[in-house]
Amino acid sequence: MKVWKKVTIKDQNKQVNLLSRSLTNYLYGYGPIRDITRKYNITPEDRISLDKYMMNRIAGLLMLYLSKDYNRINDIANKYNYETYELDNIRPEIEGYINKN
Repeated sequence: MKVWKKVTIKDQNKQVNLLSRSLTNYLYGYGPIRDITRKYNITPEDRISLDKYMMNRIAGLLMLYLSKDYNRINDIANKYNYETYELDNIRPEIEGYINKN
């Protein structure tokens, strides 16, 4: 029988730490959360807690990916695949350097 449990991975990986920090800023840190932080007077300490939570979750996913534990990644995708908002028009978005010819 499977039991859902939160675990902390003790292994440290500098590349994972760097990438999780960068992805947190890319996915979350410089978007609407800045406006929400100002609008609802979220303290810097609370914002640090939110950012840390996001970095830890991304780092965990990256560690699962690097260890090729696709079953656990699939379990997470299945557990959290529920609609909480009316988001019927998801548009993949990416940014980065492009070569202009």
